[in-house]
Amino acid sequence: MNMKRFLSLLIAIILLIASAIPVFAGDYNARSYILMEASTGAVLLEENADEALPPASVTKIMTLLIVMEAVADGRLKWDDTVQCSEYAASMGGSQVYLEPGEEMTVSEMVKCVVISSANDAAVALAEKVAGSEEAFVKMMNDRAAELGMTSTVFKNTNGLDDDVDGHVTSARDIAIMSRELITKHPQILEYSSIWMDSIRNGAFGLTNTNRLVRFYRGANGLKTGSTSKAKFCISATAERDGMQLIAVVMASPTRDERNETAKKLLDYGFAGWEVASVAPETPLESLKVVGGITDSVSLSCAADSVLLKKGQAAKITQEIFLPEYISAPIIAGEEVGRIDFSVENEVVATMPVTAAENVEKIGYIGLFCRLLKKMLLVEA
Repeated sequence: MNMKRFLSLLIAIILLIASAIPVFAGDYNARSYILMEASTGAVLLEENADEALPPASVTKIMTLLIVMEAVADGRLKWDDTVQCSEYAASMGGSQVYLEPGEEMTVSEMVKCVVISSANDAAVALAEKVAGSEEAFVKMMNDRAAELGMTSTVFKNTNGLDDDVDGHVTSARDIAIMSRELITKHPQILEYSSIWMDSIRNGAFGLTNTNRLVRFYRGANGLKTGSTSKAKFCISATAERDGMQLIAVVMASPTRDERNETAKKLLDYGFAGWEVASVAPETPLESLKVVGGITDSVSLSCAADSVLLKKGQAAKITQEIFLPEYISAPIIAGEEVGRIDFSVENEVVATMPVTAAENVEKIGYIGLFCRLLKKMLLVEA
């Protein structure tokens, strides 16, 4: 083989290898991004994830979270009527052109916010929940603090920022609130996975601003946003084979580049990772109790999820750590041991083993009766 042919072959091999390597930061056209697995909260990939940036309409994820929590605790019902105020109708931007005094149900308003990113509907819902947008925004910021969203300051419910300064959040914080919304209130995905719908008895059409819902396999949400300050942002959610991913992209130059970046992040997650359920291989035996009204206590260990690299789920092994006995009193739920789950000698998850019932400490009378019973059995 001459040198020219050898070099050509070598270049071809290098290009082939390079094409198989997963894309990383340089291929993601955004100022900030993060990829999170929803069930565990594990971060798979990130870049400038804590930088505080304008989020545009991705803000509405927190608006929807507050609304869904109000529905969950009974302060709001899906068929409650929401009346649009003059202020809500004046929002501009993305809207469904609500008229002052126009009424829709909570369900219809949520659909407008999720599918069409309706600013007017977002404010109308906020006023229904809290009485005013100002009071609702306080709820948003309080909830952000509770969730540990340390780079976030909300100034309104919808992300409009032409006349607003300091309305910011980060890719990590968006992932945090997205995870809270879709894991605690999965019904929202029924709305965010809709491609086209309508309101006003079919007279007004709605088309999802998130094109991934139609063109990316497994996409089921969640929220897009764009303004001149924020550029193009998205919190894109998708589920395949029981694994739900959240890809947040901020400050991408164009809508298409934002969507491509989100797809690349999701592709990376689905290609390289899997979620496995871990639980005791066999029912746990009871544990000996000293000084209790019973001689043993039954045990419990709940199943959990663990994020693994592809192919590792079949290699999981477990090791149980329990004492020889435990002293009474024992409270149900009290941790008495643990189970380590490992892959190739590396611990990937640790689950607590707890007491499944209360065991009271035995008193003098109980102890006397127990000894007497043993003596009678021996004599018999």
